[in-house]
Amino acid sequence: MCEIYATADPIKYESRSHSVRIHGVVTTVRLENEFWTLLGEMAHLEGVTTNQLIGTLYDEVTKFRGEFENFSSFLRVSCARYLALKKNSSMNKQPENALNLAVLAKRNSS
Repeated sequence: MCEIYATADPIKYESRSHSVRIHGVVTTVRLENEFWTLLGEMAHLEGVTTNQLIGTLYDEVTKFRGEFENFSSFLRVSCARYLALKKNSSMNKQPENALNLAVLAKRNSS
């Protein structure tokens, strides 16, 4: 089992920093490349840029939870939740073009 993970391309778990502007404030987010790839996929499904998606996610989490620490961890968990929703959607034979994040979340909560 361990070989599945141990043989992963090291580029995928190499960290990379991105500057993101949230409400006019530039902040740096450091994530592993695999998470940047997933955020890009999520943004594409929403029809927005990765930076726009990150700004929206920030707005949504602060609306529900208030200010918080460790935004990078929140983004990693968001990616994991996206993959779980995507897997559940494909198991339910949902069409790929219906893989909008809001649609996925609503569909999987019922």
